[in-house]
Amino acid sequence: MKHYGLIGFPLSHSFSKKYFTEKFITEKIADCVYDLYPLENINDLPKLLHENPHLCGLNVTIPHKVSVLKYLDWIEHDAKTAGAVNCIRITSESPVLAAFSGEVGIQGHDFRLEGYNTDIYGFDMSISPLLTNKHDTALILGDGGAARAVKCVLDNKGITYKCVTRKPFPGNILFSDLTAKDIKENKLIINTTPVGTHPNVDDCPPIPYEAITDEHLLFDLIYNPEQTLFLKKGAEQGATTKNGYEMLVLQAEKAWEIWSSKEKHP
Repeated sequence: MKHYGLIGFPLSHSFSKKYFTEKFITEKIADCVYDLYPLENINDLPKLLHENPHLCGLNVTIPHKVSVLKYLDWIEHDAKTAGAVNCIRITSESPVLAAFSGEVGIQGHDFRLEGYNTDIYGFDMSISPLLTNKHDTALILGDGGAARAVKCVLDNKGITYKCVTRKPFPGNILFSDLTAKDIKENKLIINTTPVGTHPNVDDCPPIPYEAITDEHLLFDLIYNPEQTLFLKKGAEQGATTKNGYEMLVLQAEKAWEIWSSKEKHP
C-alpha cells in the first residue's frame, strides 16, 4: 500500500484528504491511501518519515511551505525561485547524487526528498485565461507563503506587482495607506490572505472597493466560501472574479502526476 498525505498545522479543514480519497475510489486506484499528518514543528519531519516508511508523497500547507526547504535533497527550479514548497516526492533512492548537484539535504537518511510547488502550476493555469493586456500591473494582498507562488507566476508573465500588508516591510504598501488611486492603477488584485475564509465569511481585506471597475480582475486563493466578501464586493463593481477552487484541483492533479512519475532528477 502506498501512503500519501498532508503535513501542516492545524489540519482541521483539508481539501486534499477528501479530494484524493474520492479520486482513489473514482479512478479505482486500489493500492493508495491519503492521510493527514498534523505537524506542529517542522523539525519533527524526519521522525514522521521514519515512523511511516510507506509514505511516497506529501502535500505541505501552512505553516511549513518555507521551513520545509532545509530538509529537501532536491528542489525544482520554480519552487526554488519562489522559496516555497507544497509538494514532496519521497523515493527510496539514496540522496548521494543530490550532494553532487550542490543541494543540501538532511544527512544519513535512506530516502530522497524532492520539493515542488504545484501552487505555481495551479495558479498559472487558473488565472491565465482571464488575463488581458489591461492586467499588466497587480496588487497582491498578503505576503506569506501563498503569495510566493503568485509572485513566481507574475514574474514569469512580466506582470509587475506590489504586495499589500498589515505590517511594514520594505517595498510593500500598508493596507492603511492603500488609496483609490492604487486600486485604479492596478487592474489585477489577488488575495493571498486567509481573510474571509469560512467561518469568517463577513470579513474581507480592507481595500477601497469603490475604486474597482469592470476592467478589474479579482482572484481569491480562498475556495470556501465559494464567493468571499472580497469577490462579492468586486463583482458588485463589475469586476471579473474567480476563487481558488480550480487552482486547488489543478495543484492536486499536478502533485499526483509528480508522485506517479518515474522521472529521475540529478
